[in-house]
Amino acid sequence: MEHWDVVVVGAGPAGASAALAARRAAPSTRVLLLDRAGFPRDKVCGDGIAPEALDVLQRLGVEPAALTDGFAPVPRLRLRSPGGAAVERAMRRPAHVVPRQVLDARILDAALAGGAELRRHQVRRLTQDGARVEIDGVLTADVVIGADGAESVVRRGLGLAPNRPDRMAVALRGYAPELPGQRGVQVIATTEQRWPAYAWSFPLGDGRANVGYGELVSAGASRTALTEGLHRLLPGVEPDGLRAHRLPLSTQRPRQPDGRVLLAGDAASLINPMTGEGIFYAVLSGALAGAAAVSGPTAGQAYRTALHRRLGRHLRHSSAASLLSRMPRIMDAAFRAAAADQRVFDDVVDLGLADGRLTLRTLAAAARRLR
Repeated sequence: MEHWDVVVVGAGPAGASAALAARRAAPSTRVLLLDRAGFPRDKVCGDGIAPEALDVLQRLGVEPAALTDGFAPVPRLRLRSPGGAAVERAMRRPAHVVPRQVLDARILDAALAGGAELRRHQVRRLTQDGARVEIDGVLTADVVIGADGAESVVRRGLGLAPNRPDRMAVALRGYAPELPGQRGVQVIATTEQRWPAYAWSFPLGDGRANVGYGELVSAGASRTALTEGLHRLLPGVEPDGLRAHRLPLSTQRPRQPDGRVLLAGDAASLINPMTGEGIFYAVLSGALAGAAAVSGPTAGQAYRTALHRRLGRHLRHSSAASLLSRMPRIMDAAFRAAAADQRVFDDVVDLGLADGRLTLRTLAAAARRLR
């Protein structure tokens, strides 16, 4: 039976980042990436990539310019709260909007250039005997990293339950012409109807925009409801290529077990519960998992410790913010505070798109506007 040091299931941003990190941690490590799809392939997503995600990839040896080539920076963000409070400001650092068909292939190419290998294979079964992990009776590995998305086979193989409906979102995404006056501006619009939910329009820079709408599964989401929500919040937008995808939120992330099987990205329920953002979490958790994978039998513990140190406080704060945001009045107050103070705006962006925290400054500013 064919044996590898590290097998990564899923070759998207989390999996490719894991492969890069494992090779950098120990250059002699034999890393195999498995994916059921051929690349380039599409992935349902908002296509937004925060600068902090590019920072992680740069530390893995991938230059941001190589990933964003052909796609102009998007420096501004426009927000509308459930009650209609609006704010538009420049972000502290510009974001990019790169279609996942392009971005994922570029990160994967970097992993392959770094010495990982890729094979098209749909994983169906994992077994462990303490000394190794067996995959479908054809491969064995010292460590397996599950980066296989929201419907993760690896996660099921560990006996970990999927997220509850109130900890699972679903989003519909397509492409449409930019909104009038939208060049260089990401737009996020919310409403009290079916809250918490929001629509987005993220410009690609060529006159088109990635547009979509998402809400909790527990709200009774259906394709009809998602389409109606998109048209309600972005009137006049008629996207093509509409596809839906589930998003397991970090408010029900599983505990990483000890041993030789690790979970990263969506498979670990690392989706921001307020914004649905997952690229930053994917590349960061993938990088941490890849670095821990070279520890062999103690990889699970090493990865759990690294993930807690790097993201633990942020995840607690984002969960608390998500709970507070269930009350539309609080969201209205926070958006009014962001409109009045660039520092509050920056705090809100960092919390929703990267690894920021729920700062006292933001809490105090929102509380003043509640009164």
